[in-house]
Amino acid sequence: MIEGNGPGVVTLGTGDRALAVAAVKAVIRVASADEDDLIAAFVETALGLAERFLGQVTIARTMRESLAVTGRWQRIGAAPVRAITRVETVAGVALVATAYAIDIDPQGEGWVRGTDGASGTHIVVFDAGMASDWTGVPGPIRQGVVLLAAHLFDAREHATPPPLAVTALWRPFRRIALLAGEHP
Repeated sequence: MIEGNGPGVVTLGTGDRALAVAAVKAVIRVASADEDDLIAAFVETALGLAERFLGQVTIARTMRESLAVTGRWQRIGAAPVRAITRVETVAGVALVATAYAIDIDPQGEGWVRGTDGASGTHIVVFDAGMASDWTGVPGPIRQGVVLLAAHLFDAREHATPPPLAVTALWRPFRRIALLAGEHP
C-alpha cells in the first residue's frame, strides 16, 4: 500500500502550480487572481484523475510503499519508477543491501524481493513520475488536464459531463495491466 501521496494524489509545487493555473486561466479567460486557489485545486484534481486513468504518475515525487517480505519479486504499485532509494523496516531502519534485491525494468516498473528469508513488512522508498515538472509532462496530457480543470471550474454549479477530448488526449499514454505480472 502506497502512503499519502501515491498515484492520484497530486499537490503541485509553487512553480508548477503557477504555470498550470495560468494555462487554465487562459482557457477560461479569467484575468484576476481572485480564484487562483480554486483553479489550482481543480488542476490538482484533474492531474489526479489523469494519473488514475493513465496508470502512471505524471509529475515525479518520492513515495513510500509497504510490501510484505517474500522471497519473490513484487511490483511497486506506481510507475514509471525512476529510482528505488531505500528499503527499510516499518520502524524506519534501513536494511542492509544484502537483505533485498531491487530492479527497474525497461517499462519503468519497479521490483523488490527479500533475499534473507525475513518475514514481516518492509517499506520501499522510491521516486516515480513521467516528468520532473509541469512543463515536462507530455503536451497532450497537460492539455487534457487543462481542459478538465477548466470544465470543473465552469461546471461547478451544474452537472455536465467532461469534454470527450480529455480522454482522447490521454488515451495514447494509458498503461493497462491485465495481469499481476512477474518480474522478467
